[in-house]
Amino acid sequence: MKKLLLPLFAVALLAGCDKKAEEPAKPGVAVSYIDKIKARDKLIVGVFTDKPPFGFVNEAGRYVGFDTDIGRQFAKDLLGDENKVEFVAVEPASRIPFLQSDKVDLILANMTVTPERKEAVDFTNPNLKVAVQALVPKDSAVKNLNDLATRTTIVTTGTTADIWLTKNHPDWKLLKFEKNSESLQALSAGRGDAYAQDNLVLFSWAKQNPGYRVLEEKLGDEAPIAPAVKKGNIELRDWVNAELAKLGEEKFLLKLYDQYVRKELSDDTKPESVIVEGGKWQG
Repeated sequence: MKKLLLPLFAVALLAGCDKKAEEPAKPGVAVSYIDKIKARDKLIVGVFTDKPPFGFVNEAGRYVGFDTDIGRQFAKDLLGDENKVEFVAVEPASRIPFLQSDKVDLILANMTVTPERKEAVDFTNPNLKVAVQALVPKDSAVKNLNDLATRTTIVTTGTTADIWLTKNHPDWKLLKFEKNSESLQALSAGRGDAYAQDNLVLFSWAKQNPGYRVLEEKLGDEAPIAPAVKKGNIELRDWVNAELAKLGEEKFLLKLYDQYVRKELSDDTKPESVIVEGGKWQG
């Protein structure tokens, strides 16, 4: 009889262990966000699709660019495969809502760090630096920013330029579009006198389109650009910071700069005036 009971007891014990393993996490017990990504086996990243050289879709329909390749590297180091990343197209105004609604884990879409945005999301250490300037046709009568006070300035909704001009020049006439590509099309169609945007985008456009020039004056100070995570997601923020530091030792951003950005800027542009290697902001 005892010989029969022992196997039965062992089966019951194993069944009890399996039941415990299947039980969901108890309410109030924190679940690691990194473990959540690993269980999903996919990193979900919000990127631009129309902002070369940082985030765009090439002729083959592939997401490419400076920011996009950082996302692939993150997936490789976190999940062991650069292809284990899902890119979600975002517009400037949708970046924060997509984080807040858990549509993405991370935003890698040229988001400038501002006090207002820091209230809504958590930024990691920066990977780029930028200033806002204005693009005008070469034959335009506009010589400086003050000339725009009586003209129409095009902006893309939710960008730093939109926020800065709305706050500092509420009397200026702004013509707003949802996409960077739409704003540039509007400028080329003569629907506005200037387009205010991150200067890296404008320098690239002016080089590809010889009929335009960038005004020298800046709208506000130079500022850092950084990846962003949902407010309170300290675990993922700290992982990204450690990753940026590691990649900095490999000069990874310099490699991306050489691949995507260098050819878009003038030959005398110094890489350190654009990229922030290792997340080490000197501002």
